[in-house]
Amino acid sequence: MRRSAAETKAGTLIEALPWLTRFHGATVVIKYGGNAMTDEGLKAGFAEDVVFLQHAGLRPVVVHGGGPQISSALDRLGIASTFTAGLRVTTPEAMQVVRMVLVGQVNRDIVGLVNRHGPFAVGMSGEDAHLFTAVRKHAVVDGELVDIGQVGEIIKVDPGAVRALIADGRIPVISSVARGDDGEVYNVNADTAAAALAVALQAQKLIVLTDVEGLYANWPDDTDVIDQLAADELEALMPKLSSGMVPKMEACLTAVQGGVPRAHVLDGRVPHSLLLEIFTNEGIGTMVMP
Repeated sequence: MRRSAAETKAGTLIEALPWLTRFHGATVVIKYGGNAMTDEGLKAGFAEDVVFLQHAGLRPVVVHGGGPQISSALDRLGIASTFTAGLRVTTPEAMQVVRMVLVGQVNRDIVGLVNRHGPFAVGMSGEDAHLFTAVRKHAVVDGELVDIGQVGEIIKVDPGAVRALIADGRIPVISSVARGDDGEVYNVNADTAAAALAVALQAQKLIVLTDVEGLYANWPDDTDVIDQLAADELEALMPKLSSGMVPKMEACLTAVQGGVPRAHVLDGRVPHSLLLEIFTNEGIGTMVMP
């Protein structure tokens, strides 16, 4: 190795030292989605990053959705995908597919990728041990409430089983399905689920992986990314955000207002974006603070 290259690598490692010290033992909740979940190279890289965090002394917890995989499965089965106010209308027939894809396919894929590196990941559904309890959520169209089926809003989190896995040195991988007190099963937004879990676990960070660089200051007129902002600043911006960014930024707002010190939106298309955010001085994406 040439001396200059060796010095660069050494510099990168030393730069990580204060962050390794600061976050040793910290719980980090990661919402996994977007292109990082469909590109094979990015999927493998994400698994490596999560295992790196574990070996570095952090306690990662993964919460995932699976919108593209659900849509693909519904198409194959000839079940129409319809959306109201940006939310998937989830009939009982569609809910069976959602549950099958999230719990039986996507969750197992993530667990398998992580466990190539050791016996770390354990898959869970939000139904398991009553982790997520939800009630039926309605869409709002022209000021009127519209029933969109088995779509849920989380009202309670019981993180005991997740805490037990973390204490045992495992990486919980959780699908965004919830139960109701009446036994109904609900499809819940993975961003919302990740934020609720981060608050319940008293996590040090919530990280939302998505398909954009962060929160744009003046989209679509320019692509300048806001590096950091406070919760009250984000609250003021919320009515102006595009529909795709609303659930992600709402999740960050919920997290920091619930006691999580930092919440981040990162571009999951950037290889090893998790490590760049946590272990470098500059970081990437947008950071929300209380």
